[in-house]
Amino acid sequence: MRISLENILDFPLDKTVSEITEGLRSFVRDSGAKLAVIGLSGGLDSSVTATLLAKALPREMVLALVMPDTRVNKPADTIDAIELAESLGIKYYVIPIDPIVNAYMVLPNIGTGDRLPVGNLRARIRMNILYLYANKFGGVVIGTGDRSEILIGYFTKYGDGGVDFQPVASLYKTQLRALARYLGLPDRIVEKPSSPGLWESHLAEEEIGLKYEDVDRILYALFDMRLSVREASEATGLPLPLVEKVLDMHRSSRHKRKGLNYLKLSWVENPLAEI
Repeated sequence: MRISLENILDFPLDKTVSEITEGLRSFVRDSGAKLAVIGLSGGLDSSVTATLLAKALPREMVLALVMPDTRVNKPADTIDAIELAESLGIKYYVIPIDPIVNAYMVLPNIGTGDRLPVGNLRARIRMNILYLYANKFGGVVIGTGDRSEILIGYFTKYGDGGVDFQPVASLYKTQLRALARYLGLPDRIVEKPSSPGLWESHLAEEEIGLKYEDVDRILYALFDMRLSVREASEATGLPLPLVEKVLDMHRSSRHKRKGLNYLKLSWVENPLAEI
């Protein structure tokens, strides 16, 4: 048996859109919220989620917050976020977080050179701003995390992981990219390299040390096919140490997934199960 991207990308696109939009409508309705607030970076995950939100809810019930730190985030990403929000007809605010980050630099032994701590600080500042607006307008915060990143813990606890509902958490990154094409998002967004944007030139695949195509094949082998580490290595054709690395990332990040509220698609069995 060989596991290829074709196995992962063979999923019902139309049904997926239908289930996610209905799931979003149900969550917002059942929560009694008047507004759905989303952080929109101009990247793949948030762009797909915002597009699905705009399909699920009346446009006036969606608020996108574009929150760059202009020292580390590319102006082109902010432009992509603005243009997408305008094309969807949803309200948005552009809120540069530079001065808020700067306010923390007065703390002892903290400086902008602390890449990871300050990077995670940016994610947590954004979470605080999302909830500020959600609380003000009686809203809920909608997350944008995908299954690949959630399963390996590639998100900031109490940052981009601090949300009320994760609607696309059942989809691997490569599936989300396919869904973006299906939804008609611009090529520059569909093909954009994934980046959390926590520091300058921050690229997800560089930090993880693996391409998402390989991460997804390994996760598919371990979680969907229920293969052992050795079997997963043989089925994907990827070296055993890479499979072990992905599994180690999953196991060491269990604490991040506790309490996540996410949408389970009908055709995905136990999308965020622990192994």
